[in-house]
Amino acid sequence: MIRYVIRRLIWACVLFLAVTVISFILFFLIPANPAQLVCGRACNPETIKRVAHYLGTDRPVYVQYGKFLGRLMPISFTGGFHFKEPSLGHSFVSRTSVNYIIGQAAPITASLVLGGAVLWMLIALPVGILSALRPRSLLDRTSMTFVLIGISAHPIWLGLIFSYFFGYKWHITPIAGYANFFTPMIGQPSGPWQWFYHLILPWFTFAALFSALYVRMIRANVLDTMNEDYVRTARAKGAPERTVMISHILRNALLPVVTMLGMDIAVALGGAVFTESVYSLPGLGRISINALNNFDYSVITGTIVFATTAIILINLVVDLLYAWIDPRIRLA
Repeated sequence: MIRYVIRRLIWACVLFLAVTVISFILFFLIPANPAQLVCGRACNPETIKRVAHYLGTDRPVYVQYGKFLGRLMPISFTGGFHFKEPSLGHSFVSRTSVNYIIGQAAPITASLVLGGAVLWMLIALPVGILSALRPRSLLDRTSMTFVLIGISAHPIWLGLIFSYFFGYKWHITPIAGYANFFTPMIGQPSGPWQWFYHLILPWFTFAALFSALYVRMIRANVLDTMNEDYVRTARAKGAPERTVMISHILRNALLPVVTMLGMDIAVALGGAVFTESVYSLPGLGRISINALNNFDYSVITGTIVFATTAIILINLVVDLLYAWIDPRIRLA
């Protein structure tokens, strides 16, 4: 197990470096001058040159990348060996720390993605299993219709429909906005209940596509597993149906679901931008769009680094969980 974790961590570091190198090169090739953005249109060329030197954008890309990695390292050798807080730099537009910007936006995106994942699994597990146990029944046909609608509907269109009916027409939920879970804000709703209340519609919008996909996948896996030889053997030996279902069918049918769940949560981090746009959630997707519009390289790169790290950690946890569930896997 230890060797497996070390090997996965090494590959994670290699992937992290590859993503940061590609991102840095791509943004370096974009024909925009951050110093011009910081100065504004009224600055003369000499001032722009001094600002570029201050920001470090006039240096070669490998020098900028080396300094970027140096800021990310939690260990500093300048002035002696000591630990420091990794830094993603400062925004070229607002001069605010990128750590602070991402620290404010990341909990919102995490609340949306993780809450949506819990919701789509709560919907997909019972519906998919019951559909497999009663194929071609009314429940099965209804669930397949739900799958078709869920796969076809775009999150923006679905979010607008939900906002209109549940928020504007029936006043059941807020139309948009976000409430902080912990920190109370003057003049704004906050607290656990308000946090949950404001995220109900985003969760359902976010979970619609994935729950439809998982219903179909769980149904197919359960149907295939029910026809396996070991299931028929367990029933022939007189094992209770409950034991057959839990120990033989569900445990094996849900193994691919665990793998897909980790991958889809990683994909969902990128797809959260649509839901955040509809419901005006100030998450990572929204700040990324604003940074792209303003050519704010430091915020874009910082968001990519944070998202890459989160995806790598999620996939590592899923790999370990998969190995724990299925003892047939040899980690060595």
